[in-house]
Amino acid sequence: MKRYGSVIGVRPEKLEEYKKLHAAVWPAVLDMIREVNIRNYSIYYRDGLLFSYFEYVGDDFEADMAKMAADPTTQEWWAVCKPCQEPLDTRAEGEWWADMEEVFHTD
Repeated sequence: MKRYGSVIGVRPEKLEEYKKLHAAVWPAVLDMIREVNIRNYSIYYRDGLLFSYFEYVGDDFEADMAKMAADPTTQEWWAVCKPCQEPLDTRAEGEWWADMEEVFHTD
């Protein structure tokens, strides 16, 4: 199992819309998240930023992420959420959500 954290901005005028979307995530999107070996997925908000955390339990992260990205329902979900988000200027090329470095963990 590997833990992942990432961050993205949220447009202030879209925060309530984003919260409403995530209060009723489409069942097919949740199914795909489980299908690609993501567990314990959470999104937190603070001061204009969204922080995402999940645990990956599969064997091929790149293949699983490509499978999710190719899913038409997931693409539609992302298209609905994207106008609410504001990527960080410091994100790596090709990233939407900026990956974070884990600096501490304890069980």
